[in-house]
Amino acid sequence: MDLNRATILGRLTRDPEMKSLPSGKTVTSFSLATSRVWTDSAGAKQKQSEYHNIVMWGKLAETAGQYLKKASRLYVEGRIQTREWEGKDGAKRTRTEIVADNMIMLDGKSSGEGSETPSFGKSASTVAPQEVVEEEIKVEDIPF
Repeated sequence: MDLNRATILGRLTRDPEMKSLPSGKTVTSFSLATSRVWTDSAGAKQKQSEYHNIVMWGKLAETAGQYLKKASRLYVEGRIQTREWEGKDGAKRTRTEIVADNMIMLDGKSSGEGSETPSFGKSASTVAPQEVVEEEIKVEDIPF
């Protein structure tokens, strides 16, 4: 048995980019940063950040596009996928992404007025995974 599962918790590095494909499907993409902090052998505090490309489809993509913004804290579950395509300059390109099938928004409504972040009760909100329909997506159909 094989398992391709990614689970990360981090902050958005930019506002989500939501697009509708000619087929009518919605896709949202953004980057999520995760950091780790440790003390090295000399006693100095060290910090390292990793940046993850996230892609969401369907209703999950619509929810992310509506409620998420730069610096939002987010828990994401999904699978790791690497795409390959040929750029306009003829060079081969690759991109590794986490194709999300579940997320938990960890930022609650702030006490300040005018906050656009919705409140979903006392705990984080969960968007249930959508039924996954496997179909081939052509690189030409991806709008970014």
